[in-house]
Amino acid sequence: MESPSLRLGAPTMGISAYCGRATRNPTPDRNSKKTFRLSQFPPELLLPHPIATRRASRPLFHSRLRPARDARPGPLGRFRQLQPTQQNLNRNSCGQGGAAGAKGAEPVGGAPGSRTPAAGTMGAGPSLRRRQQRPSMEPPVALDSLPPELLVQVLSHVPPRALVTRCRLVCRAWRDVVDGPSVWLLQLARDRSAEGRAFYALAQRCPSQGEDQEEFPLGALARFCLRAPLGRNLIFNSCGEEGFRGWEVEHGGNGWAVEKNLTLVPGAPSQTCFVTSFEWCFKRQLVDLVMEGVWQELLDSAQIEICVADWWGARENCGCIYRLRVRLLDMYENEVVKFSASPNPVLQWTERSCRQVSHVFTNFGKGIRYVSFEQYGRDTRSWVGHYGTLVTHSSVRVRIRLS
Repeated sequence: MESPSLRLGAPTMGISAYCGRATRNPTPDRNSKKTFRLSQFPPELLLPHPIATRRASRPLFHSRLRPARDARPGPLGRFRQLQPTQQNLNRNSCGQGGAAGAKGAEPVGGAPGSRTPAAGTMGAGPSLRRRQQRPSMEPPVALDSLPPELLVQVLSHVPPRALVTRCRLVCRAWRDVVDGPSVWLLQLARDRSAEGRAFYALAQRCPSQGEDQEEFPLGALARFCLRAPLGRNLIFNSCGEEGFRGWEVEHGGNGWAVEKNLTLVPGAPSQTCFVTSFEWCFKRQLVDLVMEGVWQELLDSAQIEICVADWWGARENCGCIYRLRVRLLDMYENEVVKFSASPNPVLQWTERSCRQVSHVFTNFGKGIRYVSFEQYGRDTRSWVGHYGTLVTHSSVRVRIRLS
């Protein structure tokens, strides 16, 4: 059986060299096509070349797979363009276009039975038609055009800090609303807890009067909502997490120091404490109740309680002595009411635990503005270093008396 033939129009250099030796006619006609038999080629030429194999195995370029620009989109393309899930497929459902879209009706803008679109809609896509069919929306109402009562209702939903730092600076009308009591009473009225309802009634009975505008540029209710003094610890840096900031300190011996707690103190914001030395060390902080948000008429109402507390302890290998004194002062820092605690000294090699001292001031009279929180401590062995009293988590809290 004769092997198949191979026709080559422009043979390569390697093939032409082999063909020159295999052809019997040395001077063939240039116009005639040469015919060769596969048996005339050496076996190495008939094997697939590795480079050609790799090129043939490469995937087609992405440009060959892209459709032409003028090609119609496929089903997915039409779905993305028309977005049938986000529109009403019933055209002219409310009759805003007359009888257009109804079966047998005359098309809008064209002859009867014709499909010619109206003028100005030639080539308009679905998105343009949807925009044309949308009803015109009414312009938004500006806040400055609202009546004062509605403006107070709107601003009462703004957080207190944004009211003071942003809304108050908009215009004079907004400043008068923020400086007035109405917007803040509305915020207090939304607290439906027992303490919130009691304070709302107390704030209406005891409004602030005659405050110095230079000392207090904001109203009393605005300061109260900003500072939120009820139930909050009014002592700054109570555990020494910021060193001695906020405290008046008198050092004795090697002075005060800040260390980590030896035992866990429940509810403390930081597990650190102040430590005294071998001589008496004194520490004091003055709390201004009016600046913290409790106005004077509220303090004089006999419905406010002031709760003070302090945690203290000693090392296991050294005893200590601890003293606490809390005084309520008037606006001239004269003492009105005082509480002092002098627990028994802690002996050496006793239990290593923290103890709490607390007291509640009630019916303290009128004119109270400041709380002076004072602590004393030292060790019992007179050792050089910091082996004295450990104090931490001091607190002064204001609350409403519910009964």
